[in-house]
Amino acid sequence: MAFAVLLSGCATAGTEIEPRLRAARTGGLPSSKRFDLTAPSRALFLNKRLKSGRVMQGFGFDPRNKRLFVAQLVDEPSADASGDLVINRLDFSGRRTGHMYLRGFGHGISIGVEPSGKNTYLWVEVDPVGASARGTRLARFKFVHGKTLTGDSPALAKYRPIPGIRSVTAAIDPVNRRLAMRYRKNGRRRVAVYKLADIKARRYHKRLVDVALPPQKGEVFQGYALYGRYLYTYYGTAYGPGNPKPGNARLSTIDLNTGKRIAGPTLTKAGASLPYREPEGMAVYRTASGQMRLFFGFASGDLGERRANLFYKNVLIK
Repeated sequence: MAFAVLLSGCATAGTEIEPRLRAARTGGLPSSKRFDLTAPSRALFLNKRLKSGRVMQGFGFDPRNKRLFVAQLVDEPSADASGDLVINRLDFSGRRTGHMYLRGFGHGISIGVEPSGKNTYLWVEVDPVGASARGTRLARFKFVHGKTLTGDSPALAKYRPIPGIRSVTAAIDPVNRRLAMRYRKNGRRRVAVYKLADIKARRYHKRLVDVALPPQKGEVFQGYALYGRYLYTYYGTAYGPGNPKPGNARLSTIDLNTGKRIAGPTLTKAGASLPYREPEGMAVYRTASGQMRLFFGFASGDLGERRANLFYKNVLIK
């Protein structure tokens, strides 16, 4: 198993201290069930309007407080280059109940959602670089309706577990309290998994796994989710001349102890009748009765008036 780097010192809110390097062996994730990607898909909601007219990006659930958060680029021509986002807060019917703006954060392809009592904390990329503004660190902050944060806001706690990384995003396993960090370093895409408590405490040397991801082979990446031992990935593009109905939206399962794709890519025809239909975002949710759901989204609608649509699969296999 690959050796890792890292240990960091303490940091105050809004700052980050570079981790000091040291060798540390990754541990591995215990066996768990996984979602059956061939099972039927069900809709949570369709055709919901968000704060911005742009496509939905990453999303995640706060099951404790019954909230859903969806990221979008703002309705401004410079948003792609600047990394300006709006975070929508919704109920589970898709009704908007709040929003906040993030100036200079990233693209929002995946976000982590962490319940904390009656509050919700979000994990979003920050300090972007490049023409499409991809983050180089993770930021954790409390969602506050109507608030605007910038990349140097004291409300942020910033994390960079591995030096020199780019295109950093997060996803949270809400059941096992782990965080997956997808990142790029030295031209390779990788994912590292940490206990949520360890990354918050900056115990970066305690990461559980850190593996290279399978080559994308031309697939357009649109999101990922973490549950147990497995990472679920989402690829595809909107309908168009080279992508007629039912489209090319595909789901895959990756064993994080090996980095190997063990299921998929599996074509999904969920929402096949949607106009436009661009794959966007993934998340995991556990219902009050204990049912596990793997969610994936589609943007639909006309240019400048995109809508959000969420579907899920809920069959687990060994």
